[in-house]
Amino acid sequence: MGIMDDLADELAKDAIKAMNAIGDEQFIQQVSQVIGATSTTTQEAFNTAARVRLAERRARDYILQRVKEHKAGLSPTAPPPSSEDDVEV
Repeated sequence: MGIMDDLADELAKDAIKAMNAIGDEQFIQQVSQVIGATSTTTQEAFNTAARVRLAERRARDYILQRVKEHKAGLSPTAPPPSSEDDVEV
């Protein structure tokens, strides 16, 4: 990755940690606005890095949940809804 992507990814990691610590789901968007006030290119790189990291965490949580259910002999839980589930066709 280039320097901008590296910096955006580091900011995303730090912002996710801070979001978890303060319990504010809007924190990522607030940081994005701060970045966007100076550089929309960096803002997009940050948004992408944050989305990728949050999606990865969500997927890992689901994998662990399904394995735990399987080991306990429980019926599998449906995957959590995605943003596409809200789209009307």
